[in-house]
Amino acid sequence: MSAFIDTSALYALLVRTEDGHRAVMSAFETLLENGRTLHTTSYVLVETVALLQHRIGLEPVRDLEEHLVPLFSVEWIAAPVHQRATQRLLRANRRGLSLVDCVSLEVMAARGLRDALALDRHFAEAGHRLLPAERI
Repeated sequence: MSAFIDTSALYALLVRTEDGHRAVMSAFETLLENGRTLHTTSYVLVETVALLQHRIGLEPVRDLEEHLVPLFSVEWIAAPVHQRATQRLLRANRRGLSLVDCVSLEVMAARGLRDALALDRHFAEAGHRLLPAERI
């Protein structure tokens, strides 16, 4: 069984002062202990690096690249997925929903992923189970 990991969870995982850090860390450790494959996308990685670099600096970017990314199955987004995600974004017609979220939802649908390690309500709104569960 697999799960998807979102920017919101990666950021909370890497920034100890972030709300949800402990809950995300616990859920992350449980997923790894249970041997679950963690999926993410190149878009999530770009978004996470940009947030970390802007808000915190390069040290957490180094931690992400050296310690976390090797644990993930990363899908590098090609034009067809980007186009489907853009169509989803425009159909939703909501400023708060990002293109990165839409790409993630497209990848989750294509891979049959139900669980998302995320603090972002858009995953629950799309019918996915959020981990850590107490954040729903």
